[in-house]
Amino acid sequence: MDTAFLRSPLIRNLVYEDCALLHSRSYHCYALQYVRCNRTDLKPCQTLSASPLRGLTHRLAALPDVDDFFWEKDPTPILDTIDAPIHLKNLSSKELKQLANEVRSEISFIMSRKCQPCSPGHSVVELTIAIHYVFNAPMDKILWDAGQHAYAHKILTGRRSLFHTIRQKNGLSGFTSRFESEYDPFGAGHGCNSLSAGLGMAVARDINGRKNRIVTVISNWTTMAGQVYEAMGHAGFLDSNMVVILNDSCHTLLPKADGRPKMSVNAFSSALSKVQSSKGFRRFREAAKGLTKWFGKGMHEFAAKVDEYARGMIGPHGATLFEELGLYYIGPIDGHNIDDLICVLKEVATLDSTGPVLVHVITGTENDTGGNIKSDITTNEEEPSNSSHALLKFLESGLSRTYNDYFVEALTTEAENDKRIVVVHGGMGVDRSLRLFQSRFPDRFFDLGIAEQHAVTFSAGLACGGLKPFCIIPSTFLQRAYDQIVEDVDMQKIPVRFAITNAGLVGSEGPTNSGAFDITFMSCLPNMIVMSPSNEDELIDMVATAAMIEDRPICFRYPRGAIVGTSSTLTYGNPLEIGKGEILAEGKEIAFLGYGEVVQRCLIARSLLSNFGIQATVANARFCKPLDIDLIRTLCQQHSFLITVEEGTVGGFGSHVSQFISLDGLLDGQIKWRPIVLPDRYIEHASLAEQLDLAGLTAHHIAATALTLLGRHRDALLLMK
Repeated sequence: MDTAFLRSPLIRNLVYEDCALLHSRSYHCYALQYVRCNRTDLKPCQTLSASPLRGLTHRLAALPDVDDFFWEKDPTPILDTIDAPIHLKNLSSKELKQLANEVRSEISFIMSRKCQPCSPGHSVVELTIAIHYVFNAPMDKILWDAGQHAYAHKILTGRRSLFHTIRQKNGLSGFTSRFESEYDPFGAGHGCNSLSAGLGMAVARDINGRKNRIVTVISNWTTMAGQVYEAMGHAGFLDSNMVVILNDSCHTLLPKADGRPKMSVNAFSSALSKVQSSKGFRRFREAAKGLTKWFGKGMHEFAAKVDEYARGMIGPHGATLFEELGLYYIGPIDGHNIDDLICVLKEVATLDSTGPVLVHVITGTENDTGGNIKSDITTNEEEPSNSSHALLKFLESGLSRTYNDYFVEALTTEAENDKRIVVVHGGMGVDRSLRLFQSRFPDRFFDLGIAEQHAVTFSAGLACGGLKPFCIIPSTFLQRAYDQIVEDVDMQKIPVRFAITNAGLVGSEGPTNSGAFDITFMSCLPNMIVMSPSNEDELIDMVATAAMIEDRPICFRYPRGAIVGTSSTLTYGNPLEIGKGEILAEGKEIAFLGYGEVVQRCLIARSLLSNFGIQATVANARFCKPLDIDLIRTLCQQHSFLITVEEGTVGGFGSHVSQFISLDGLLDGQIKWRPIVLPDRYIEHASLAEQLDLAGLTAHHIAATALTLLGRHRDALLLMK
């Protein structure tokens, strides 16, 4: 096979872009073929293996190696000499710039093989190098808000040899981790936490009499969360020494803001930033403040207003906000100019006892990165480039559809018949499927980013105004809005419809983005209806059910994976009877009561048990609250063993079932009950199949549990081999 054509720059860029697009779409597939690119000598590639788990398919993890399809890795002579940040100190400016190119090449090479977006890591390479060149980690604490922005940080802090294992089982985490390296003083989770944690470290440093520096890197996306401003206000009040770096990617959630001119960095702003950060200017400013105080309060307040107006006129739009919060603003600075970054950061590092400083760095420009730098949060929203549109269209034709696809199509169908339906989206990144609803009803779609607390209460306000809001938030991000769910929605019985996406295990994103807790924390609310579909047909019905409910809140969860494949065409949903499940397959002696998509694994477990001469009953609960008590009574009365199965933590569906059968006296009879839930630990990043195996939630584990209950331990061991 001729691989020279595949190693050309055009094809390399094509693969980079489409790997990111495919990853952001979260598609699953049975098989994948490479596009022929108008060539007849390129052969179809090998078939990816299929799995009975999570919709019977594997997540697309990486393009396979076929006849050295992947181009040779570019040489990295300078990066090869870097084992720790201290090795950066003796490099010249020219060598630092070359190092930036080599780090970017390293990230591209690894991420392309994994079909994961590399643009977020590209955007902060120069900034990362400058930070480690000026500051002395791990003594100086460097905190990051976003995991993908820390890729260069990982490479430069002794983890380069393991970088190819990122997001794999027993490999590097996709986020910063205190358990992984001493250079990661705090874990980067859902964003907006680095400033609060950094301030805590700064106060602890001052109390303990230490002199190390605290550096926190935040992005313009995390500034949408209120916690950032709470931390800024507290930092300004305490006047603790710390450096806050605002990594501005120049992207916005607000389409109407795109028409405004982008903030740019020119020679004047660069020179002004250097003056602002200089020790002489800061001393002069402090002396001037002291002098005006000597003339009296009126003169001091007048001088402060003049200073504020002058900085507001010279500085960029919104810079005075940080000053009002008590942070000394410096910027904007070109985030791809290493010389300017080092100059400013060196001056900032020498400023002792001057309080918190915010350095505004612009990274969202086409500069030394080989193309547009797109935030990881917006990757899901970007349209395919013209050069790769044909490839993406070809690949999509052979890929399985996701639960999100069916959910959005069903919701769009409902919205066409009911003008009161609106969508409120919260969390990092909008799934491409939601573009269908957004394009069809732009005035009824609200994307609020990671302002989940606002999203929930905003939805409650929409409901009070007579609309039917569907609040779409990934399970892991819904955790931040729990107080609003309790106080602003459930306690007031306001009919907000929560669509909880990415429920359960999420594979390579590990415990940070897994949806393990929503069954537990939603089902304990007195007025909440809690349900979960076992397949895409039920998801469509649950959308119709949620649209019908107008007297109380309701929620339904579904996984991020591919559909089971029971439905060929989209149909109108039929509202379900609240609190009613169904029996899918009848057997005797032992019964599986599944909640959610795990029902499909219960059916596979039943098939496995039939090989041992056991016929098990499989029931689909559909509802966690209210429970189908008639169904549960029937299962308990007609079987000796009841096994509840869910992809959630202790305290969820199984706990509600056990509470009922205990109070109903069913446990006093012949029935024996066993729960299968996620273990009481965090399941680390791995493939989805590996995570399910670690959690004991595969079909084989479910069947083995049944065999053990029946006293057939030897058969259980044989099944698990």
